[in-house]
Amino acid sequence: MQKSELIFFKSLLESRRKEILKSIHTVQKELIELGTCELNDEGDYASTGEHLQIDTQLILKQQQELKEIDHSLGKLSRGEYGSCEMCDDDIGFQRLKVKPQALYCIHCRAIAEKA
Repeated sequence: MQKSELIFFKSLLESRRKEILKSIHTVQKELIELGTCELNDEGDYASTGEHLQIDTQLILKQQQELKEIDHSLGKLSRGEYGSCEMCDDDIGFQRLKVKPQALYCIHCRAIAEKA
């Protein structure tokens, strides 16, 4: 991979990392606010419970993506970025453009998902 491409992907990864951290912070603030709400009836309890579940799942999903991004940034710094972790082939440029933290090429991704 060319140096300009590596710079491009590093920028994408760092930008997405900042977005996720900001989003997690915002959702955590919302969770704190939900915890301090005065609940008056069953509808309030149901609505608050639903929001808590959704927000918790959102944070978990974003934390997983954050791990993948940090892993990819580490690979980038070691000069290993862009290689499939299963077959060691190059991950396609277009795939990395869509998901810069991709661990697998398209073929291996399908295998990993079936497993």
